[in-house]
Amino acid sequence: MAVRRPVAWTVAVVFFAEAVGVAALNWFLGVVVDRQDMSLAGLDPDVMSVSSKVGGVVFGLYFALCGLVALLVALRDRAPAGLGRVLLISAAVVHGLLGAVSWGLVGPVAFVSMIVVLGLVVLLLMTYDDARGEAVAGRPGDGRPDDGTGDGGSPVSPPPAPTTP
Repeated sequence: MAVRRPVAWTVAVVFFAEAVGVAALNWFLGVVVDRQDMSLAGLDPDVMSVSSKVGGVVFGLYFALCGLVALLVALRDRAPAGLGRVLLISAAVVHGLLGAVSWGLVGPVAFVSMIVVLGLVVLLLMTYDDARGEAVAGRPGDGRPDDGTGDGGSPVSPPPAPTTP
């Protein structure tokens, strides 16, 4: 399929940009909280600052790891498997939830950007899932189509039926 690799490259670039953006935004917010020396409902400003920075680094690494999975998918032109597939599915869920929340808190532009990333991740997963389904259905390696006998097209024939005298 001709659309698979460009989608994987696009998803990889988007995830790497998102990783840098999320980490930088949370680091900036941590610096702002640190310089204000104000308490929010009795919380220590230093704890809020450090937690914002740590959260930014953790989510930045998460999105960078998702970008690495998408990059490997683009380079290998194979479907993600195992932990990589789970990471991409979790990223799709995260973008869906962030999109739902961002409409009310930030506005329609943030909503559309989250849904576009969600759509790209789902498109990546679905285009490679289609190729995986074809490989399973065609059974590469045996060189024969399924004959419907239920034995998987085994080249060994069953033993002959016993004859009675």
